[in-house]
Amino acid sequence: MEKSTAMFMVAVVFLFSSVVQVRSDASDHRYKAGEAVPLYANKVGPFHNPSETYRYFDLPFCAPDHVKEKKEALGEVLNGDRLVSAPYKLDFLVDKDSELICKKKMSKEEVVKFRDAVSKDYYFQMYYDDLPIWGFLGKADKEGKLDPSEYKFYLYKHIHFDIFYNKDRVIEINVRMDPNSLVDITEDKDIDMEFMYTVKWKDTITPFEKRMDKYSQSSSLPHHLEIHWFSIINSCVTVLLLTGFLATILMRVLKNDFVKYAHDEETAEDQEETGWKYIHGDVFRFPMYKSLLAASLGSGTQLFTLTLFIFLLALVGVFYPYNRGALFTALVVIYALTSGIAGYTATAFYSQLEGTNWVRNLLLTGCLFCGPLFLTFCFLNTVAIAYTATAALPFGTIVVILLIWTLVTSPLLVLGGIAGKNSKAEFQAPCRTTKYPREIPPLPWYRSTLPQMAMAGFLPFSAIYIELYYIFASVWGHRIYTIYSILFIVFIILIIVTAFITVALTYFQLAAEDHEWWWRAFLCGGSTGLFIYGYCLYYYYARSDMTGFMQTSFFFGYMACICYGFFLMLGTVGFRASLLFVRHIYRSIKCE
Repeated sequence: MEKSTAMFMVAVVFLFSSVVQVRSDASDHRYKAGEAVPLYANKVGPFHNPSETYRYFDLPFCAPDHVKEKKEALGEVLNGDRLVSAPYKLDFLVDKDSELICKKKMSKEEVVKFRDAVSKDYYFQMYYDDLPIWGFLGKADKEGKLDPSEYKFYLYKHIHFDIFYNKDRVIEINVRMDPNSLVDITEDKDIDMEFMYTVKWKDTITPFEKRMDKYSQSSSLPHHLEIHWFSIINSCVTVLLLTGFLATILMRVLKNDFVKYAHDEETAEDQEETGWKYIHGDVFRFPMYKSLLAASLGSGTQLFTLTLFIFLLALVGVFYPYNRGALFTALVVIYALTSGIAGYTATAFYSQLEGTNWVRNLLLTGCLFCGPLFLTFCFLNTVAIAYTATAALPFGTIVVILLIWTLVTSPLLVLGGIAGKNSKAEFQAPCRTTKYPREIPPLPWYRSTLPQMAMAGFLPFSAIYIELYYIFASVWGHRIYTIYSILFIVFIILIIVTAFITVALTYFQLAAEDHEWWWRAFLCGGSTGLFIYGYCLYYYYARSDMTGFMQTSFFFGYMACICYGFFLMLGTVGFRASLLFVRHIYRSIKCE
């Protein structure tokens, strides 16, 4: 037992340290004139399909004699990075003019490969002293040509590197493709190629500490900031008006209810009750499928905690641009370390609902989010393997993730579950529950579950939809997103609106003498996740140029998992808010 506990503690410490570490392998190097500076080729792929990337040397570029693969962290592999030594030698302060990399006779098959890549707008990505560089492989001449068979395709054979330095450090690197060194690859024929590159070093006064600023400034440009702040103000005004309107109505109605019920108690004790007080003997009757509800609340609480930790790391500057894989590493590690919260919350609530089979409840909690995510991953990883894309995880990485799940996630889940079972907390119901449930009166169609979910999801979604575009353009495109403070404000607004709209709908449901509010509150709270998935359809067809089976399956597959996570998280927020509200109003009246 002691040995297993020690192994568990070592695993936890290792995982925690991997979250807080800041990359320093090549980013703080000082160089002498003529010293080799590390240059790694990363990947190539269609510009409009961010998930569909391939290894750099899958295309017939000039390869160095010994292709050396860079050892990568877990997050980098999950991000699809596969860094290998590049054929260019960019030694510190050494200028080169039209340096020859290699001469090669390209076969018809190699020409077809390059032409196919150029026709799909392939770009390449490299890292020089941990600074990202990218460029296009070639260009397609389609101007004035209606027939695709008339298109001309050209490959760039000469690349220019402009490198800026400050004393003994690399500050900036830019890449230009020479427009005068094009090779026509339109026809299927053997071609003699000479790949060349030019290097120019220039002095700059930009300090080393600010060399990454240019990557984050693109999302901080004045016109972008104006749009962001407009969206924030728009959301805040909308939210304040609607929540203020609802709060006024709700407070006035509740006040009238309290006065009326107090007056009824004083005047006519035997007078028949109406409205939400009428169902006080049923409102705390435990719901159906209470194990599933408890597991959903456990998973939702864990995801909410995970989101808060991610925001905390983002606000302190861990996720700076091109900190390769930092976000993925943080997601995996924090999810593993917070699984105890899911176990504790689920079994504690399940025990309060007088559930007995807590082991099954714990298994359900562990599989509720991870199960669909694992099945989605298996399918998408198979697709990536079929495409030989870098998104396909190596066997070793899958083993590492399984070990994290086995040695950290599962033990913490079980420990949390045992602690929750032994918490012995009782469900605090201000009113006694009657033996037999009252019949729910017939209700109009708009008071059924689906219309209520549509109403509940629309308001929170309207508060975040402008910001969603920037998030999508960053995750499923090449735009850089760094304004985490604005995103955090939007998240807080989302939580407040979700809680308030769910409370309002719960009140109207109880006022209609419908006492089955438990699942309704959870579903109404989580319905924003369905709206976000609806936005995915709009973004894919109207705002992006993504094509192909792999990219489409990755987009809709992983967005389904993310929206399902939002559904669980916001459902938990809505349910907790409704539970607090229901307890409060029934505690405020005299229940027999």
